[in-house]
This record gives sequence, structure tokens and C-alpha cells, in this order.
Amino acid sequence: MAERDEAVWLHAGTQLTLVELARASGLAEDVLRELVEFGALAPIAAESAEWSFSAECVVRVRTAARLRSDLDLETPALALVLTYLEQIQRLEGELRHLRAQLTAPRR
Repeated sequence: MAERDEAVWLHAGTQLTLVELARASGLAEDVLRELVEFGALAPIAAESAEWSFSAECVVRVRTAARLRSDLDLETPALALVLTYLEQIQRLEGELRHLRAQLTAPRR
């Protein structure tokens, strides 16, 4: 996989096609399709003939590309790791929120 260190500025509302997402991540289109099948990546309208993805997916697929390259993961394992990382990030966000509530001054 070629390094993908170039900066890409995308508006949060930007939508990318599967081809554009593959180009932005360095992952092959078939790998991205498998990640969708395993539930680790979600197109905006899965039932649509041509999938599109939110710009937020770019970070996720670039992470997937690094994990695949660094750890030599097969797609099912990659999907599982991505799912776990997302759960960890969500739980850390909840923990920060709860800590902020505990440290907030009482009225």
C-alpha cells in the first residue's frame, strides 16, 4: 500500500463514492465492500445501486489501511478491530462526559 499522507479537506456534509473512498484510503474497492458486508463501514444508503459514504468515513478507512498494513490483518479481523476501536472511542467519550458532570460545580 502506498503512503497516504497528503492532506484532504472535506466538508462534513461531503459524500464520496466507493472509488473516491478507495483512492483516499489506499484500500482496494473489494476490501471496502467486505468492510461494509462485515458491518465495519456503512454507506449512506446501503440499498442504493451505487454506494456513497460520508466524509467522516475517510478517517475510519485510513485507520483501517494503517492497521491492515502494520498488522497484516485479513478483512474479517480488520472489521472486528475497527468495531472495537469505535466502541472504545464511544466509551471514552461517555467517560469524559460523566467525569465532567462529576466535577461540575453544584447549584
